[in-house]
Amino acid sequence: MIKEEKDMWICKQEEANYPQRLKYFENMPEKLFVKGKLPDENKKSVAIVGARSCSYYGRTQAYEFARKLAENGVQIISGMAMGIDGWAHRGALDGGGETFAVLGSGVDICYPRQNADLYRKIPQQGGILSEYEPGDQPLAWHFPLRNRIISGLADLVLVIEARQKSGSLITVEYALEQGRTVYALPGRVGDALSEGCNHLIFQGAGIAKSVEIIMNELEISVKLNKKLNENSKIRLASREEMVYSCVDLSPRHMDEILLRAGLEPAETQAILLKLELEGLVNEPIKNYYARAGG
Repeated sequence: MIKEEKDMWICKQEEANYPQRLKYFENMPEKLFVKGKLPDENKKSVAIVGARSCSYYGRTQAYEFARKLAENGVQIISGMAMGIDGWAHRGALDGGGETFAVLGSGVDICYPRQNADLYRKIPQQGGILSEYEPGDQPLAWHFPLRNRIISGLADLVLVIEARQKSGSLITVEYALEQGRTVYALPGRVGDALSEGCNHLIFQGAGIAKSVEIIMNELEISVKLNKKLNENSKIRLASREEMVYSCVDLSPRHMDEILLRAGLEPAETQAILLKLELEGLVNEPIKNYYARAGG
């Protein structure tokens, strides 16, 4: 765990900048500890939650939904946990939008440490917040309770992947109590990671078949994406170039790419996923990556 107390500030419930969305409910914290800023009350917000041990399908969908929503001005709320949470934050950051992480520890503690890159980046494009005092450790009982803040800050809750007994479903329970709209990503029948989502859809949750469906629910017009997708013309950021240069036409294992790139594992995985979505890299075998066309 990484501890960092600088640039932290406190927002009390009686203050004007305390989130209005949370003031409607009695069980909200009297104060929030913040790094960065709080969500903009005048912008739509979507909470994206799901399994920590997510599948390739889940992480890709979390990233893409978050990225496209962020590109259209939607704020992304999540919990900075491993899995779906982390991929949602990364998608929002890459979409140039704002994202907010609600922690189950003090805001001076980065947990999990694998998401240290997110802990550094999120306050630059949003904020990290918690009801827990600085120095409070990420205890197990903190996380279900913090979910009420995640759903409370959102206009809509999107569940990407969830097992039948999942912490993400606690967020859904809070969301329904708070009158929030709930959508779920459909998955394969019999897939353990999709059981929770498929059951939510059976119970009446919206079916998240596309970003456009979420945008329509939020009554937001989708912006036209004018970015060219031609691989020969794409310009990569310096870190993306670094990772791309570590991938060859022959598949290389993730460990070798990590060693060559010298970046944190979570950041390298996020860049590889982005390169995959842009059609520059593929994963022919699990954890082996090659340049497209190799």
